[in-house]
Amino acid sequence: MAVLKMGTRGSALALAQSGQVARALEALHRGLKVESIVVVTSGDLFGAPSPEEARNLAQGAKGYWVKEIEQALLDRTIDFAVHSAKDLPSALVPGLAIAAYPEREDPRDALVAKPGLNWANLAAGARVATSSLRRALLLRELKPGVEIIPLRGNVDTRLGKLAAGEFDAMVLAVAGLKRLGRKDVSWEALDPDAVLPAPAQGALALEARGDRADVARLLAALDHAPTRACVELERAFLAAVGGSCGSPVAAHARLTDGGLSLSAFFARDGESAGRRVGGRLTEPAKRDAFAAELAARATAR
Repeated sequence: MAVLKMGTRGSALALAQSGQVARALEALHRGLKVESIVVVTSGDLFGAPSPEEARNLAQGAKGYWVKEIEQALLDRTIDFAVHSAKDLPSALVPGLAIAAYPEREDPRDALVAKPGLNWANLAAGARVATSSLRRALLLRELKPGVEIIPLRGNVDTRLGKLAAGEFDAMVLAVAGLKRLGRKDVSWEALDPDAVLPAPAQGALALEARGDRADVARLLAALDHAPTRACVELERAFLAAVGGSCGSPVAAHARLTDGGLSLSAFFARDGESAGRRVGGRLTEPAKRDAFAAELAARATAR
């Protein structure tokens, strides 16, 4: 029996999504066994770094969530890794590659609120919790006067704080709620044209060494071409604006007839408002130039 060692973080969400990948691979390849290896990252130990700290990190803040997993790949401790694609730095470590992007889960954000409160009646003075600068800026733009409450912790911790009345509502990724199977939680999906998602939100990335063609062939069975096209365009925009895990960056690509549309948002660290941009890519070979042009518009001040 062939065995593949799969690296993953140890959070409930990471284990849920990597478990889905493992089961899918075993179903596709008879005789394959996927062994899960939990890797503790700096982000798991210390939380997200401050913007000041992130500037001094080689991979920015995003490296906090993947650095140790990628080192395990380079050390051959694991054969491949499962990441939330939005956690990946825009530039991969030399020698590593994304072998597959499985079909994307819902990329939208969700409002989880106390009874009787929804997006339509969310008004000035409401206390809305989020750990994301992107979400905070977009919320302030769309719902002037809301009070943003900093929020950390896993989904259960956050739900407990909501139930305890520490705030009125919070914003989470729809994909996380779905992958965790939280059918007990009442949530409202937010319009992605208004509350633009983070680049690659809802997508998984299966990363492997570039010299492991055998592993890449097995993982490629899960690659979803439309997801790859959209996610790589979003990541190209992220790279072009120089965004990190803590930067207020949004990017949402969609397949259209004859091309891809991209809606994006960017704010510099410390800015109280950002800029929205958008466009349509009709020639895939010009993806990076297209992303750079949109990034130039988004960063112009």
